[in-house]
Amino acid sequence: MQKKFISNLALMVLLNLLVKPIAIFGIDAEVQNIVGDDEYGIYFSLLNFSFLFNILLDFGINNFTTKNVAQNPNVASKYLAKILAFRLVLFGLYAVISYGIAYLLNWNSREIYLLSFLVLNQFIITLISYARSHFGGLLMFKTDAIISILDRFLLIIFCGILIYTPFTSAPLKIEWFIWIQTLCYGITLVVAAIMLFSKFGVPKMKFSPAFSYNIIKKSFPYALLIFLMMIYTRIDSVMVERMHIDGKAQAGFYAKGFRLLNAFFMFAMIFSSLLFPILSKMFKQKENVTPLLSTAAKLLIGGALLIGIVSFFNSEYILNSIYTSDNSESKLPFQLLMFSFIGMCSTIVFGTCLTAKGDMKFLNIISAIGIVINISINSFLIPKYGATGAALATVITQSLISLIQFIYSTYVLKIKFTVLAVGQFLIFIASLFTLCFYVRADSGLELFGLCSAGVIGMMLFKLIDLKNLKLIFKSGE
Repeated sequence: MQKKFISNLALMVLLNLLVKPIAIFGIDAEVQNIVGDDEYGIYFSLLNFSFLFNILLDFGINNFTTKNVAQNPNVASKYLAKILAFRLVLFGLYAVISYGIAYLLNWNSREIYLLSFLVLNQFIITLISYARSHFGGLLMFKTDAIISILDRFLLIIFCGILIYTPFTSAPLKIEWFIWIQTLCYGITLVVAAIMLFSKFGVPKMKFSPAFSYNIIKKSFPYALLIFLMMIYTRIDSVMVERMHIDGKAQAGFYAKGFRLLNAFFMFAMIFSSLLFPILSKMFKQKENVTPLLSTAAKLLIGGALLIGIVSFFNSEYILNSIYTSDNSESKLPFQLLMFSFIGMCSTIVFGTCLTAKGDMKFLNIISAIGIVINISINSFLIPKYGATGAALATVITQSLISLIQFIYSTYVLKIKFTVLAVGQFLIFIASLFTLCFYVRADSGLELFGLCSAGVIGMMLFKLIDLKNLKLIFKSGE
């Protein structure tokens, strides 16, 4: 299982490295440079608002499907038609609630218009994710990897033509960007559907109230967890835009800091998409998950520490390399958000493990506590400190949640740490912190050098254990 995890992790990381950085920094960041912080801030706030209730589109069905397909492959196609019909009903509910709350927040007609496309995008994304949940459950990671980057690949082509060629002399509008996203998601859905139906046959949709109720009942713990986590990770930008006196600009400043965090988070989530089905199967077969969990934790958390520390000390250079406007208001939010990435990565490893194990009650309680902490801190800090206050709330929330999950996981799974392993981790952190404190990057080459030194440090301190990786591939385990 470790071999399967690592080999497919390498494939998915490679494909994502080839596509998503270009989409994020060559397209998305350039769109913000062109339209400005205020205009992009509106889009960013609406985008995150559309995420808040998208659990109503899924209701935990994707995680539930991945886990059950991984554990019982023969039932993969049994419920396909009924679930697709059920999703249409969920889309209606999601749209009604999203529009209702949007009107209560007093967004104007243009903002509601933009939200309409973002609501549609969320529905399409959910359908794509549902197809991918089957591929992941069947451990068809190569197919999953292709689908995972297809929409970004198309976005690069279509938006790249508008931004970097003389296709039109008219200035780019945020509406165009959103419309192109809808087109890219739509094409990706068609491709995913063809792959899914070629595997399981074309379903004849039929809505079944009894079946839908049964799915809700079984999926509810997963749905609740996703909803709670979405609230404390996505509500920040909405609160900034609504609560601060200069909300649209502050949301734009926050978006500049959040973009790089989100880029790295996308890569980190590859671990989750691979770990969840593999751990689910291992728990069912009562295999020892500690070696795999240890390998994943060292790679991901060690990498997060490297990214967080390097980004903190070189924030000004990184922001100025991406954005053309003044970045002084985004510097501190960016630094804080990149530190929150460490806690987010810990949650990906240990939260995914607990989800695969079925400890949903604990995870939901902790996530509910996270919402209370996040909203309370945001409400206190945002009116005065704007984007910086929201970023600080994110650091505190993510750190506390991840720490609690880590402690609980080590207790439940009886994970033991040697003095040597802890010492290696601490020395790595201290060494990297010292290096970045005294050596700052003034060029891309110097930044690459710092990151390379960090990777070498991960190898020296066994966070990337080359000997262990070699043994895994030789043994075929």
